[in-house]
Amino acid sequence: MDIIFLHKVRARTLIGWYDWERVAPQVVELDLEIGLPSTRACTSDNLTDTIDYDKVVSDIRRILEEKHFLLLEALADHIAQVIMSDFSSPWTRVSVTKLGILHEVGRVGVTIERGTRV
Repeated sequence: MDIIFLHKVRARTLIGWYDWERVAPQVVELDLEIGLPSTRACTSDNLTDTIDYDKVVSDIRRILEEKHFLLLEALADHIAQVIMSDFSSPWTRVSVTKLGILHEVGRVGVTIERGTRV
């Protein structure tokens, strides 16, 4: 399977279980691995035969501005479902990280995989 990856994508969103976390938007960092539905782009050299990663990032940033989550797990799953449904990816791995949210902890996060990797 061919995979597009996007690392250290930053976006702002309201997220958190605790009230103090939802006072203002936080920056989250995303690492995405997106399985391509085919290998056509390798021979065609045409953007229409692959997943437009600029559109993936734009769509995710828009979603995170509009929709808010309590848990990183729910946020990661929502992003995975969008990638698979809107971009026809058969498989994706999504990591979501909160930066500096806990005292003396640089990063906390979650990684999920959805779909079938072939």
